[in-house]
Amino acid sequence: MSASMIFDHNSRRLLRFTSWLTALVLLSACGAKQVVVQGQFPSPLMDRLPLTLGVWYMEDFANHEFFDESKSKKESDWIVKTGEAQVKMWDTLLSGMFENLVHLQAKPDPDTMNQMVDAVLIPHVEELQYAIPTHTHVKVYEIWLRYRFELVTTRGDPIAEWTMTAYGKTPTAFMQSDEAAVNLAAVMALRDAGANFVVNFTRVPDVQQWLQLKRGGQEEADHG
Repeated sequence: MSASMIFDHNSRRLLRFTSWLTALVLLSACGAKQVVVQGQFPSPLMDRLPLTLGVWYMEDFANHEFFDESKSKKESDWIVKTGEAQVKMWDTLLSGMFENLVHLQAKPDPDTMNQMVDAVLIPHVEELQYAIPTHTHVKVYEIWLRYRFELVTTRGDPIAEWTMTAYGKTPTAFMQSDEAAVNLAAVMALRDAGANFVVNFTRVPDVQQWLQLKRGGQEEADHG
């Protein structure tokens, strides 16, 4: 085999390797950025409500994630997974709000009545939106959350249903990466959700009515 043939063969191999490497780099650059939200959530400083609350986290809540497809080749897809942090935050919050917290494994209905609890809360994430500097052209990362809550009896009958929003943001100046900034914005949004829930739970009209009925029934039982 001549020297020129060996050179041509090696050149083709090098070209193929270079092309493969270039493609790999491009795919990596265009790959999705993923954030599994992690953070610390303080327990609320308040007198616990004298109730045993059941909570049921639906699968799509406990495993909640948000996917946003990039609008151009210069941007990355985003996957923001909030499920684990959601459960952690709401467990901490509800344990600090109510005398007892019981986790249910199924949605309440007449066939699976749980006499251990006074009512059952079922939280839903209705919407999550985010904004990053690529979108807004300002160095601020933002997360918006919209929740819907169901409070039901042990038979699954509705007591109250309401919505609530939460918001978190963080500047990029103190962040090491886009992912870290989005994570902190999500944590701030979850903390905001917890604060809003603590303040507004007893102000929901149907919840107020239910609490008054509970107090009235307890007073009758005490005097009976």
